[in-house]
Amino acid sequence: MKRSSTTIEHRQRAGETEKMTVNVGVVDLGHVDLLVQEGFYSNRSDLIRTALRNQLALHADTVKQTVARRTLTVGLQHYSRTDLEAVVASGQRLQIQVVGLARIADDVPPELALAAIESVTVLGAFQASPAVRRALSDRVH
Repeated sequence: MKRSSTTIEHRQRAGETEKMTVNVGVVDLGHVDLLVQEGFYSNRSDLIRTALRNQLALHADTVKQTVARRTLTVGLQHYSRTDLEAVVASGQRLQIQVVGLARIADDVPPELALAAIESVTVLGAFQASPAVRRALSDRVH
């Protein structure tokens, strides 16, 4: 079945970020503050984002291979009510696998989500109405 859902590549857009908390030892934190104070980074978050990007770049080939092997969608995957109705009409069920953001439209009722979606695996963030999230709770991995 042709997927009519929207896929947006992994460029970060304003407002499409998630907060992540990192616990570090006091000595490491002191080193971070020293680098910020010396002007290498504008703040702690800037250093952490830079370090994260450097690590992701270091492992980029592994990430690409894993995405291809596991047939994951990278970026934003949006499912509208129309998309899910078409899946149900075709007699198929979705196995949503996303690295990034998977989003189910707010107008999708829980019954439609249950009928259309077999499983949800998201490495990143999953957005859906509270009712749809509850309905799919045993299918989200």
